[in-house]
Amino acid sequence: MTILIFVGVLLGFMAFGVPIAFALLLSAIALMFHLSFFDTQILAQNMLTGADSFALMAVPLFMLAGEVMNAGGMSRRMVHLATTFVGHIHGGLGYVAIMASILLAALSGSAVADAAALAAMLVPMLRSRGYDINKATGLIAAGGIVAPIIPPSISFIIFGVAANVSITKLFIAGIVPGLLMGLVLVLTWFLVSRSSTTMQSSVKEPWPIRAKAMRDSAWALFLPVIIIGGLRGGIFTPTEAAAVAAVYALFVSMVIYKEITFKSLFPLLVNAAMTTAVVMFLVAAALVTSYMITLADLPRALIEMLGPLIDSPTMLMFMIVILLTLIGTAMDLTPTILILAPVLMPVIKKAGIDPTYFGVIFIMVGCTGLLTPPVGTVLNVVCSVAKIRMEDIIKGVWPYVLAYTGLICALVIFPEIVLAPLRWFY
Repeated sequence: MTILIFVGVLLGFMAFGVPIAFALLLSAIALMFHLSFFDTQILAQNMLTGADSFALMAVPLFMLAGEVMNAGGMSRRMVHLATTFVGHIHGGLGYVAIMASILLAALSGSAVADAAALAAMLVPMLRSRGYDINKATGLIAAGGIVAPIIPPSISFIIFGVAANVSITKLFIAGIVPGLLMGLVLVLTWFLVSRSSTTMQSSVKEPWPIRAKAMRDSAWALFLPVIIIGGLRGGIFTPTEAAAVAAVYALFVSMVIYKEITFKSLFPLLVNAAMTTAVVMFLVAAALVTSYMITLADLPRALIEMLGPLIDSPTMLMFMIVILLTLIGTAMDLTPTILILAPVLMPVIKKAGIDPTYFGVIFIMVGCTGLLTPPVGTVLNVVCSVAKIRMEDIIKGVWPYVLAYTGLICALVIFPEIVLAPLRWFY
């Protein structure tokens, strides 16, 4: 009964168009009344506690770093570097998009930001060279969701806080799956593009041009080395890594590349602050709901429901993947993390599944949901930038959704693909 009340109130208010943060608060209040008590002080205290987290300080800092990288020329240099190396191959701009999405993923950690930046830079080039715009924008959208998997990842930070899992371990565990996503994109694009005869390739650049492109982008390429090396060496925490990334991006963009001035910095700070405010309000509201979920003993009820699968971790993971896939079609990634991670984590621990491994699978499935209608946040962003209809981009993105689904299934069947590199790092 308690589960029905929580889910019914949450989905009911969302169906009426109530913002998810407020729907979360209202579902928590509904649980309070169901448990025969109501205390506004609990609401206020838990919202304050939800936002008052050292780990979550990384969110505004990585948001700022992403804004600065896009405006300061770091992202553009990454795309140019990719173009000089693979632009001359048949379907070369598609491989440029894949290579650039992996490089940008190691800089920003935001699927929406990466997809928007790639679409803005590559769509005009794709159109001018005769690419099927539906297939091309589908690829760009699919490449954008690599960002929450390869560190630094804002989604991993939120999951780590919500589920009490080491953010550093999540960052390290995401490297191999993120690279595998890139490999899956390459194979899928090869199959999708080989039948097209209208695509024009770039001229093959000589090695001096490639060397110059590498020199120009060297400052940007060094950032992920600093972040991963610092985390691996225990030099700084993920929050401190976010501060290093923001300061480094500002230094490179203002002093080295000189594409950002003090006057142009203010709008970037405002954009980062506005995006952060949305995320932090969601987190604060979700902690109230999490508190009430624990008080109502929902995790125990869920464990009882999934009891027959507790002794079969692989089957349990497949059931959770199916659940997350269905929810991902109707809900954005951040609220999915905040609502389901605290509920599912006791079940995962009871089944003996590694929490870090579960976090990686959780985020991968949630990211795939960003490519599926009706919500499809990344699809909407790419549609807006490329000025195409949702129906058109869906035609182009479905091969990548299927390919990602196959990869997720492989990781569920063979968890050592994620766990073995994590053990090696530690």
